[in-house]
Amino acid sequence: MTASTKRSINQVGVIGLGKVGELVAGLLTDSGFKVSGYDASPRPGLRFETAELDVSDAAALREALRGVDAVVSCLPYDRNIEVAEAAAAVGCHYFDLTEDVPTTQRVIELAAQTPGVAFVPQCGLAPGLIGIVGASLAKGFDEIRSIELKVGALPQNPTGLLGYAFNWSAEGVVNEYLNDCEVLRSGRRQMVPAMEEKERVVIGGIELEAALTSGGLGTMCQTYEGRVQRLDYKTLRYPGHFDQMHFLFDELGLRECRDEVGRILVKAKPPVNDDIVYLHAAVEGIKNGQPFRENHVRGYLPVEIPDGQGEVRSWRAISWTTASAAVAVVELVAEGALPQEGFVRQEDITLDDLHATQAGRRFADYGKIA
Repeated sequence: MTASTKRSINQVGVIGLGKVGELVAGLLTDSGFKVSGYDASPRPGLRFETAELDVSDAAALREALRGVDAVVSCLPYDRNIEVAEAAAAVGCHYFDLTEDVPTTQRVIELAAQTPGVAFVPQCGLAPGLIGIVGASLAKGFDEIRSIELKVGALPQNPTGLLGYAFNWSAEGVVNEYLNDCEVLRSGRRQMVPAMEEKERVVIGGIELEAALTSGGLGTMCQTYEGRVQRLDYKTLRYPGHFDQMHFLFDELGLRECRDEVGRILVKAKPPVNDDIVYLHAAVEGIKNGQPFRENHVRGYLPVEIPDGQGEVRSWRAISWTTASAAVAVVELVAEGALPQEGFVRQEDITLDDLHATQAGRRFADYGKIA
């Protein structure tokens, strides 16, 4: 759909113009939305309108959202609730990238209290795209024994014992490693420790390890409880990574020093441009009357995206995959392919619908493992 007048969403506010937020705003512009970008610091020279905004100023935040049909929060997880509450107060659709469980619980509460507005959190990679892939695979099965979901955002050329680079929020990564994880075991929801149940994974000849981390499933455990025997989300890393993190958090006793650990890790392993995002989803069960396992495996590399001003810019894999997933979901709500009010789960989105959007078609074209 190209005519913006047929959409329920025409003007979108993007709050937080960092590594991902700037690209979210740019891709929304490419998809025909009028975009207003907001950041704590001046961001002149971008191809959409920008303004400074302090999200802790509730009155200013609400005033900014009164001028848009929807808002996408690209802020750190601990600032999203403020934006969600402001969206509920003024009646605009809400989207975010959070993996934080308490944030999503508050968004669910707001969705139940706010008629006529869609609340769609967890629109990134995990939760987000990986859940869309897993749920879409599961739809083809008569009976489902297990859904295994894994994502890893890694340097292509790792060094050192950690084999890692902090291209994503250090605060978010530390939370994923330390917060307990919701899983399904024997069809029932359970909370289990993070960084456990390690397993070996090989993708395109590259050996990786995977371990449980928190937040990546979003609402899937609730959705599939009683229907699936085993469901979990694991983060992919290079071999040995989780042993080093156990040493850091447990032997050095730093579990209660999250902010300090985050600063140390970013300084030790700063971002890189040559990254890769691995996505691995597998469903086992009965399909067409026979036992079967179906895999969806991708390895996404940095891509070049026109900036709308005659230039082409290279974007890290973690940035473009996250931004494209989020913008695709905004497109689907705007075009009526998803509900226009209430809480929208990522697992209610089909991969085919996501691929049909302007932003989401990149996932259909890129990343296949030879």
